[in-house]
Amino acid sequence: MGISQRTEAVGTRRRLPRRRSGDLCPAAQRGQAMEEDQAAEETAFVVEEVSTIIKESVEGVIGANGYQHSRVHQWTNNVVEQCLSQLGKLNKPFKYIVTCIIMQKNGAGLQTASTCFWDNTTDGSCTVRWENKTMYCIMSVFGLAI
Repeated sequence: MGISQRTEAVGTRRRLPRRRSGDLCPAAQRGQAMEEDQAAEETAFVVEEVSTIIKESVEGVIGANGYQHSRVHQWTNNVVEQCLSQLGKLNKPFKYIVTCIIMQKNGAGLQTASTCFWDNTTDGSCTVRWENKTMYCIMSVFGLAI
């Protein structure tokens, strides 16, 4: 009998700027629009990309382990370090803040909240809730454009 796992991701991301058509022909406009979208994507906070990194970090560190209080400190440190390392490899112009909460499934409640005063056009966040039969792991990544 294997341990079942479930994840849920929530996030915010940068809105891409609207394009202005100018005097270009439609084909040139499409080419220019594709270049602008690609450039914006290379420097944007992409929630799907960050969510994947978070999930892979948690899976790599915790995997199929059951909750063990003596290992929680090590798991939280390792999972945030792994996540931050992978985010750095994206080579995007962001400062990252990574948080991790690991909680045993025992019927207790947990309420979390966060708020940010930032530029919605450049900054973003992603929160992933990962769980198996014995624990929850809630990770948040905040990306602040440099």
